Amino acid sequence: MQNLFSPYFPVLTKSTTIVDVLRQYAIQQPDKEAFIFLKHSINDRLPEETRLTYKELDQAARNIANILLRHNTDSNLPVLLVFPPGLAFIKAFFGCLYAGMIAVPANPPRRNQSLKRIKSIVADSGARIGLTSELLLNNLQVLGVDTLDISDIKALQWLVVDNLEVNNVYDVQEPIPLVKTESIAFLQYTSGSTGDPKAVMVSHSNLIHNEKMIQKAFGHSKETLFVGWLPLYHDMGLVGNVLQPLFLGITSILMSPVDFLQQPYCWLKAISDYKATTSGGPNFAYELCVRKVTPEQRLSLDLSSWELAFNGAEPIRAETLKAFTEAFAPCGFRRTAFYPCYGMAETTLLVSGGEKEDVPVVYSLDRDALRRGEALITQDHQGEQTTQLVVGCGHSWDEETIRIVNPETFVTCLDNQVGEIWVAGPNVAQGYWHRTEQTEKIFNAYIADTQEGPFLRTGDLGFLHDGELFVTGRIKDVIIIRGRNHYPQDIELTVEKSHPALKLGSSAAFSVEIKGEERLVIAQEVERNYLRKLDINEVATAIRRAVSQEHDLQLYAVVLLKTGSILKTSSGKIQRQACRNSFLNNTLIVVGLWKLEDELLENSALLTTSESNSVHTLENSQSDLTLQPIHSSSKYNLDSILSWIETWLAQKLKIDPHQIDPSQSFADFGIDSVMAVEFSQALGDWLEIPIEATILWKFSTIESLGKYLITELQFTKPSCAKTQSQPQQENLSAINHNSQIGIEALINQEISALEKLLEKDK
Repeated sequence: MQNLFSPYFPVLTKSTTIVDVLRQYAIQQPDKEAFIFLKHSINDRLPEETRLTYKELDQAARNIANILLRHNTDSNLPVLLVFPPGLAFIKAFFGCLYAGMIAVPANPPRRNQSLKRIKSIVADSGARIGLTSELLLNNLQVLGVDTLDISDIKALQWLVVDNLEVNNVYDVQEPIPLVKTESIAFLQYTSGSTGDPKAVMVSHSNLIHNEKMIQKAFGHSKETLFVGWLPLYHDMGLVGNVLQPLFLGITSILMSPVDFLQQPYCWLKAISDYKATTSGGPNFAYELCVRKVTPEQRLSLDLSSWELAFNGAEPIRAETLKAFTEAFAPCGFRRTAFYPCYGMAETTLLVSGGEKEDVPVVYSLDRDALRRGEALITQDHQGEQTTQLVVGCGHSWDEETIRIVNPETFVTCLDNQVGEIWVAGPNVAQGYWHRTEQTEKIFNAYIADTQEGPFLRTGDLGFLHDGELFVTGRIKDVIIIRGRNHYPQDIELTVEKSHPALKLGSSAAFSVEIKGEERLVIAQEVERNYLRKLDINEVATAIRRAVSQEHDLQLYAVVLLKTGSILKTSSGKIQRQACRNSFLNNTLIVVGLWKLEDELLENSALLTTSESNSVHTLENSQSDLTLQPIHSSSKYNLDSILSWIETWLAQKLKIDPHQIDPSQSFADFGIDSVMAVEFSQALGDWLEIPIEATILWKFSTIESLGKYLITELQFTKPSCAKTQSQPQQENLSAINHNSQIGIEALINQEISALEKLLEKDK
């Protein structure tokens, strides 16, 4: 076989589309594994592996393409992809590409979740066909997706493609339409953090060029090995962890985001076991590992093979880089492996990155100068009140141009002057699907003083120093008070650290006009265990003090919100403008309010009716509740199971178990994915059977889950679970699989509620 690699780029003849790449590798290295999907157990056993070779992927894609073409011969037709974690999504994605159609990845909704986002995607894209799995189709039908009210089509036709036999569905040699380099490969829907979600049109040409950029910037070669957990319906997971290794003709080892959420150790263990060289994620992933991976677990890790740990899609914290390096240096992790980078859907993925093996660039900036739009670098970090640490995101690559432009005058900024980041190059996507006016405004900007263009206006603020790009915030969210710029994510971080009652990653800083003057408002969720003892004056005073000391700002209002109620996008980003509008319209779910003009309101008037039942003081006898496993000689019954669930919830939420009604929905308690994972682990330990993560999302109420455990599992002793019949085992497996469906839709939302929000990725 010919050598597929030059020092950087694979030598693939006629590879003008990503379809060409897969076809040629299927011929040149048919038996090489393209993807391995790891399914982790809850009992720390070795993960199950599902493998897919290049030949198998090519054949599966041809089968799916033929199925699509038999249902509709219209090329460039958008096709909705809704799948749980696994390799079926990858097969379906390439099936769309092989058919000359446009893939539309979407996050699967969980049971009892609003279908607003998936409805809007179907309506906006005009998709007439949806590809999905058999299990997920059942959920979608229950949720009513098949009867969407869409003006131009009567119904969405769902095709199940996850269990196709490779060789005997259709003739795999049937001709496939010619796919052109300028053809749209897929629509990447943005999260809509500052507006309605929009579909970015990514062409095959964009993909090929950006994959070359990533390969060169990351220093990838035929020896590279990927490990990744990022959701595949987002650009970072799809373009980074799926299409980059496929472009290189190498192997990528994937796992579900829910497994990472359940045990961050699983991610690092996969890197260690498979000797991966490239892996990464947003900043919060590294913070989660520092906090959750135990010292005992670290003893089993060998991270010396990890050459490149990319960090992007949200503000990169210098403190996180330092903490992770210190925690995992004994495991062989090197500081030079960290690779801060910057990208977005509108540029296919990558915009900038540094040189492999270089130490991340970290500068200390003068806060006052930064508020004036100047990046004044200081020699020493003098403290959070006067300086701010920023991490460099590298430089441009391969035919790409980055400019810093004044967003009002469109004049080029000087070095170290903060302005909007503008990008031009073959990696910039084609625009927004069916949004001509927005495409013209965002993708076709010209610099006033040089007439350079067209450029993509990223909407992000930053500056260049010695060619290094630094990102400082978002234009639409920038708060301007008395002529100075303030970045909301910095204020929010200050607020979250000001008092233990405040929930991490769940605050919004914005300004409102009061009597002709811009004033600062903070909307902040309260930790649930503080609701029953919330001292509004104490918390508001702490917030006011911290913001005044660190940002020299006076607050107009502090709005304390019910746990889980702050407005977020589907990927977990705070919707600051939506929070602002809700504040002005008095529609926030408020548990405490302080206003400069009102001083302090009575606590009794600030608690909503729904929260008043959650602030009772637990009796001393309830504080020592324990969850004891049922003895094998005891029979399971509905009362005992409901009692266990109610006791677990009461302990976790710090409420009286007698206040819990079995007919209540789990959602009424504000349970997030982290708690869902903890619940499934505890329930499995108590029942002495394996139950996978998020089983509670399958059931609307506590009582319905209890009835399922009685009527479906049908055992009376723990030992019976080990010898249950094959149909029962399959039923349990199915429900466990189904319980993970839709967790992708919440993964970023719930992790980011614990960690830092994803700010830059649109």
